[in-house]
Amino acid sequence: MEKAWKIVLFSCLVGSLLASSSAQTCLTQTFSNNKQYANCSDLPALNCYLHWTYDQAAGTLDIAFRHTGTTSSRWSAWAINPEGPRMLGSQALVAFVNSSGVAHAFTTSIDTMSPSMQQSDLSFAVPNLSATFENNEMTIFAVLRISESLLSTSQVWQEGPVDNGQPGIHPTSGANLQSAGSVNFLTGQSGGSASGSRTRRRNVHGVLNAVSWGILMPLGAMFARHMKVFKSANPAWFYLHVACQSSAYIVGVAGWATGIKLGSDSPGITQNPHRNIGITLFCFGTLQVFALLLRPNKDHKYRFYWNIYHHSIGYSVIILSIINIFEGFDILQPEDKWKRIYIGILIFLGITATLLEAFTWYIVLMRRKRGSDKHSHSMNGANGVNGYGASGHSV
Repeated sequence: MEKAWKIVLFSCLVGSLLASSSAQTCLTQTFSNNKQYANCSDLPALNCYLHWTYDQAAGTLDIAFRHTGTTSSRWSAWAINPEGPRMLGSQALVAFVNSSGVAHAFTTSIDTMSPSMQQSDLSFAVPNLSATFENNEMTIFAVLRISESLLSTSQVWQEGPVDNGQPGIHPTSGANLQSAGSVNFLTGQSGGSASGSRTRRRNVHGVLNAVSWGILMPLGAMFARHMKVFKSANPAWFYLHVACQSSAYIVGVAGWATGIKLGSDSPGITQNPHRNIGITLFCFGTLQVFALLLRPNKDHKYRFYWNIYHHSIGYSVIILSIINIFEGFDILQPEDKWKRIYIGILIFLGITATLLEAFTWYIVLMRRKRGSDKHSHSMNGANGVNGYGASGHSV
């Protein structure tokens, strides 16, 4: 039995290793100069791959950075950054196809949040640097002379447009915000762990806000709008409305806070429309909370003005929330299915609200009609003051 378990465990281990190996696209890649590298890694964004060999005796790092699926009008870059997985402080290798149609590689140190991408020396020597562009693939070859402190460090990579023969500003959304991670040139470990952490935070931010502002808020408004027409639903509709909106506000504030944290962790990257709408939503949501605390009684002389304020702010929050969620989709660029799911939820809520609105008006109009008929009947019918009832009989 023990021998059988060992065989099973060994088979699982081998299968796992084979599956892991087959998942690495970089292992099947070759180079025109037939060069071989000791390690490689599929980078988690922008269709990029890193190959390297570290010569401990010479203190040199031989690398090949490959960017697939690009064009001659785009630039490619890879960098290491001992200060963290971010652009500022990066020591970068950049390549693009110049006006002569030749792949040109150079080094540049990213010292500002608005880099000019001009050639400059790095904090370490680069004795060999070249690039090739073939079959829509840009490959940067380099030899770096790095210190032991850089053997385990952060890496970033990017791509962007070439404007007038010079590298232009890269996009600041989607995969371009996920192109960072860690690398250990000595152990051969590489990945997007730091980038993955930020990606998870962005996903949490998106989910919290989509659920709170984008689903719970409209649902709470529907409870207040359509349930109170039923006398048997009073005051249940009010408690459902308050519970839904309060939950939406609490979850929404959590989502807003994660957005603030993401912004502080990404200096120089600003999503102005998304950020400004988010701040407005937070302010409006807070005002609605205070409105609940300051809600006057039904017969109060200011109740009419409070209703106008409460409804206008509430519907503004719903409209701005939906707009901002789609702004978030454009920034995160998740799989299309998530956007389709949210659109499906909006369509469902919209159809439901439309049907309930029609039913609400039907009930209101029927009550008005019955009230009118009853009033007319009481004035002229058998039980009216002018009929033959007890109040109007002849003496």
